[in-house]
Amino acid sequence: MIAIIGGGISGLSAAWFAQKRGLEYVLLEASERWGGKLQTEKIDGFVVEGGADSFLATKPWAAQLARELGLGERLLGTNDKLRTIYVLHNGQPVALPEGMQLIVPTKLWPFLKSPLLSLSGKLRMGLDWLIPPRTDSTDETIGSFVRRRFGQEALERLGEPLLSGIYSGESERQSLLATFPRYRELETEFGSLIRGTLAQKAKQAQANPNGKRPAMFQSFPSGTQELVDALVGQLTGEKRLNTSVMSLISLPSGSYQLALSDGTLLTTPQIIITTPASVAAKLIQPLAPRVAEQLELIRAVSTGTLSLGFRSADIQRPLNGFGMVIPLREKRPINALTISSIKFPSRAPDGHALVRVFFGGSRTPETLEKTDAEILAMAKEQLLDILGITAEPLFHRIFRWHNANPQYDAGHLDRIDVLEKSLPPGLHLTGCAYRGVGIPDCIHQAEETVERLSPP
Repeated sequence: MIAIIGGGISGLSAAWFAQKRGLEYVLLEASERWGGKLQTEKIDGFVVEGGADSFLATKPWAAQLARELGLGERLLGTNDKLRTIYVLHNGQPVALPEGMQLIVPTKLWPFLKSPLLSLSGKLRMGLDWLIPPRTDSTDETIGSFVRRRFGQEALERLGEPLLSGIYSGESERQSLLATFPRYRELETEFGSLIRGTLAQKAKQAQANPNGKRPAMFQSFPSGTQELVDALVGQLTGEKRLNTSVMSLISLPSGSYQLALSDGTLLTTPQIIITTPASVAAKLIQPLAPRVAEQLELIRAVSTGTLSLGFRSADIQRPLNGFGMVIPLREKRPINALTISSIKFPSRAPDGHALVRVFFGGSRTPETLEKTDAEILAMAKEQLLDILGITAEPLFHRIFRWHNANPQYDAGHLDRIDVLEKSLPPGLHLTGCAYRGVGIPDCIHQAEETVERLSPP
């Protein structure tokens, strides 16, 4: 019997892979629902996501799991005819120039014409062709890396909102190797991010001669909840909601005893903990206090989203793209916008738009303490200024995720290596706090964790 603690996507995936191997398990979730931060609601024909609205198509593990569960035909790509991302620049949305691969320009003329950077900032980015690559393999922050390759202006206007914004983090603390390792690989192999990205792009074009761009993100017609529901529906082992682990002790036999909130005791030789790092630290502290100390050092920030429904005609200055990131230098109380109904057209009824506002994180943690009415008023003020929306929303839905977004500070992967090697036999950690925060990363980590268990 394996005890899996936590019923988010990591715990559900661990249970699935254990089931595939013929292992007996019990899945324990403290809350009243499965899925963790994956939560989808249907509101008057709108498909509203509470957490992640999609997963990277370039990381195959989520799509592979979907196919195993019989959801292959349900996989939904983004509306890539309108893949454009905007950056708020001096109060105005400005499209990323054609050819930009996140922060790396691959087409000269669109890049030179863009107002996002000054002439000196563009020239400094061009020096990436000449600056020698870093030769050691040690980690560095996103801020240090982008500044070194492209300069301070590129960091402030592109790197900080596009790279650190994904993690709701701080560019001067965020680990390059734990979040964007491919950039170090390109630098090492090609000596230049621009040169390496162009080579990568040429290779992709050769493999895809028809020129059709593959979808960057995938989801499902009814949202990410489809993946959660399919997992829950096909897990045949024991599953318990509203069941917390109150304490964990080691037995002389080498097994572990879990005291559960319903007053029962559970004995098992193997435990997979998929909870947030802070919760894992409290459970492990009596057994491995040094591991618990390291877990407590994994910072987490609180984030929130506000989804609003409008008639399309109510948006006076629409964004013809997936959304907009907002650099820290713009000094706004919100971090980004997604036009969910453009990114995935099935997210809103015909003639309507679904807008998603992101707030909190490392920038404005105080916004999580605002009332719903204050957050709505804040968002409406920003949407009026940016998109010209004067109409009242048809509905709104706020989700708050307190201390739920782990921060990968520089040196994170080295710390995780040490932490994992220090775990007592039979104890395993997996989840978004360790080796990737996205849905595919969590699924992949869960599979690898189960593969390390002793065979049945």
